[in-house]
Amino acid sequence: MLQLIRELTPLNRAVCSVGYDEAVACLCDQLPFAVIAVPDHVRHNGWVIPPSWDIEEAKIRRDNEIVYDGASHPLSVISLSSSYAGSVPLNELKRHLFFDHRNDDSIPFHYRQQFRCWERDWGFCMPKRILDELTGGHYEVSIRTRESRGAVKILEYKHRGQTDLTIALGANLDHAGVANDGLSGCVVGLEVMRRIASRKTKLTYSLVLSPGILGSELYLASMPEHARSQILEGIFLEMLGTDNSLAVQESRHSMVSVSHALRASLEAQSIQYRRGEFEEIIINDEYIWENYKIPMLSLSRFPYPEYHSSRDNLTIIREAALIEAVNAIVGMIDQLEASPIVVKRFQGNMCLSNPIYDLYVDYGQVALGDRSSAQQRRMRALMDFIPSLERPASIAAIAGQVGLNEEVAHEYMLKWSAKGLVELL
Repeated sequence: MLQLIRELTPLNRAVCSVGYDEAVACLCDQLPFAVIAVPDHVRHNGWVIPPSWDIEEAKIRRDNEIVYDGASHPLSVISLSSSYAGSVPLNELKRHLFFDHRNDDSIPFHYRQQFRCWERDWGFCMPKRILDELTGGHYEVSIRTRESRGAVKILEYKHRGQTDLTIALGANLDHAGVANDGLSGCVVGLEVMRRIASRKTKLTYSLVLSPGILGSELYLASMPEHARSQILEGIFLEMLGTDNSLAVQESRHSMVSVSHALRASLEAQSIQYRRGEFEEIIINDEYIWENYKIPMLSLSRFPYPEYHSSRDNLTIIREAALIEAVNAIVGMIDQLEASPIVVKRFQGNMCLSNPIYDLYVDYGQVALGDRSSAQQRRMRALMDFIPSLERPASIAAIAGQVGLNEEVAHEYMLKWSAKGLVELL
């Protein structure tokens, strides 16, 4: 994992770029990914695919001396900068210079033009200490870019299970010149797939690596509805290489099997973690998946002080942190595989007291002096919960939702299965 991060971090992995293509080729040598290429003529919901963009030269000179070289770091030129050549006074130059307001020695990540490629300007990102040293006068600016037709490239790898029901692992492959943001999630996902490669699983597990936001949107939008409906849930892997604690961000949905399995994995391995509600810890591709009705958790170590800057480099990556994240996800898969999956085979509400089913949980009538036990109330909650299932779910997660022992819930669900109301996988 560290070696992959070492190789891929220096690449200028803009959304469409030679550097991104090099990263795609490198990862395809690691796993037999399918490469989904969405060409730039595709328009979807206002999203526009930018051109393939690379820097050939980017320099600021004064009196024939180089003041700043935009080739010094992949973040040194704003993403999708337009070409420019000319002499400008300092006050005009500063309109095109950006710095990290958190640290005088770091270079910020200026990415917005990748999502607004119809509205482009030229510019540099530099440490504030260099900007502060600039004095009055004119500066010669030369930015020369190479552009061509672009295509958003999405990597998809599937570990096929006994069913097509799929748990998706997602991560971002773009973010030029940084190590933790994006890449650490990619290598963790790749290592998870290696770990389960020889296993027979009931569920299918997919790893989807793409440019942030835009890649997830195009991946899901281009998928046939039937195929998309097979994705039960997912977890986004991001910023997992630093030594701060793991953070589990929940889905918008209230009951998610992946959430139960992940927390069970973390607790079984005594891994410390924080927990937050949806968008309470981070806002990333999760909301894209959620808006396609696919519950998507996040596993990250966000926040960290080097975020979106040149300080996000190999020096902050800890191998132990990567391995801990891999172990947490593999443990999550173990939990999901160990608990039967309930697939509902009816709509609406069944008359469970009918002798043909005989599944009704009667916890008595208060007005007639009946008193129900806590266990009876939980069983009644389970009975009422099953018709509300919006997607297949693990018995472990369902039992946790209503406060029952998993074995008790399993025994009751076997009775539903015998009546043909549910299928247990």
